[in-house]
Amino acid sequence: MTKFTRRNFIAASSAAFLSTTLTHRSTAVPSPTSLYAANGDTPEVKGAKLGFVPVTSCCPLIVAKAKGFFAKHGMPNVEVLRQPSWAIIRDKLMLGSGNEGLDGAHLLFPMVHLMATGEISYGRKIPMYILARMNVNGQGISVTNAYKDLKLGLDSSPLKSIFAKKSLSGENVRCAVPYRRVTGDFFMRWWLAHGGIDPDRDVSLIVVPPPQMVANMRGGSMEAFCVVDPWHHRLIKQGIGYSTVTSGELWNNHPEKAFGVRAEFVDKYPKAAKALLAAVLEAQMWCDRPENKPELFEILSQRQWIGIRSEFLRDRLMGKFDYGTGRIVENSPHMIKFWRENASYPYKSHDLWFFIEDMRWGNRPQDFDPQPVINAVNREDLWREAATLIGQAKAIPPSTSRGVEKFFNGLEFDPQNPQAYLNAPKIQ
Repeated sequence: MTKFTRRNFIAASSAAFLSTTLTHRSTAVPSPTSLYAANGDTPEVKGAKLGFVPVTSCCPLIVAKAKGFFAKHGMPNVEVLRQPSWAIIRDKLMLGSGNEGLDGAHLLFPMVHLMATGEISYGRKIPMYILARMNVNGQGISVTNAYKDLKLGLDSSPLKSIFAKKSLSGENVRCAVPYRRVTGDFFMRWWLAHGGIDPDRDVSLIVVPPPQMVANMRGGSMEAFCVVDPWHHRLIKQGIGYSTVTSGELWNNHPEKAFGVRAEFVDKYPKAAKALLAAVLEAQMWCDRPENKPELFEILSQRQWIGIRSEFLRDRLMGKFDYGTGRIVENSPHMIKFWRENASYPYKSHDLWFFIEDMRWGNRPQDFDPQPVINAVNREDLWREAATLIGQAKAIPPSTSRGVEKFFNGLEFDPQNPQAYLNAPKIQ
């Protein structure tokens, strides 16, 4: 297997020329002329088509449109379009906006790599770039109320004998994930495997679009699901199931969604791409400010965005986790974050983790060298430029690696020694 090393870089330290002040419910949109005239970076086009799936990790794209950040950066005609599933977003990204598709989207971050390699795009390699992480944390695993007496948490082992009996009686035991070979798929596998349940033999992992998770559990078609909020909270409030863990308990501050854009758009319109990214970064900062939360809930509840009542959105976005079993955690360190604690920076070490995890589950050969794909897809250079543009040069981390990552099951991932993680057992 190829040996990977951590690549360090010297962060840009030149003084930022832009000072940005975001105020609660501000409606004034500064002219983009003052932002770009000094260096000739006026965007080549004024619009782009961006997609999102209605889960809370999409907040920055919605806010960038609703609060005028795209317009502020010279892109007033950006469309932010709701999509029913990750598969539809993939298909529209394959088409591109010129063929009634999309230029970019809020994506499960491994999808960007899997489209670039053609593995989820029908064999067609679709050049894609990751411009930013949209968030860290935010997912979780919930189960049907049929298992409420078990009060499941990190330990899924009480389900092992129950699932075995169901399988012996001919029942198909289903656990739902939002997409294959992404964080939600891996987290469900981790949780099951930690309890001695083989996710490839003892259950059937099925793909269900996030907005359909609750309805499918109500209909009795699944035992558990892994997805982003607000669907866990809605499940609990409707008395259908309860939460066992949040994904932050499995891996605190894990990478979640990405802002992925077709390489064709970025390469053709580099100034517009930087403007889009700058708007998203400002929106991420806005989303994380406590004083903006009430307005955020109001925006998200509108029909064209997530479109559910604010009470289903509020608690978990504020860090309050009601697990539906009487357990309530206030100010959880595992709440979703959009900007704080380097949530937005697209660390290449996280891209490397994805490829190694993908190998662990047999999805690709262990001699596969992911570094060329990572270097082609991850555009941390553009993130640094956009951060400097909006006066956030100090937010640029000193390394493209976040260092050693630690997981709930005792495993560690060291980007300098990924082989050790690859050799760790899948079933604990």
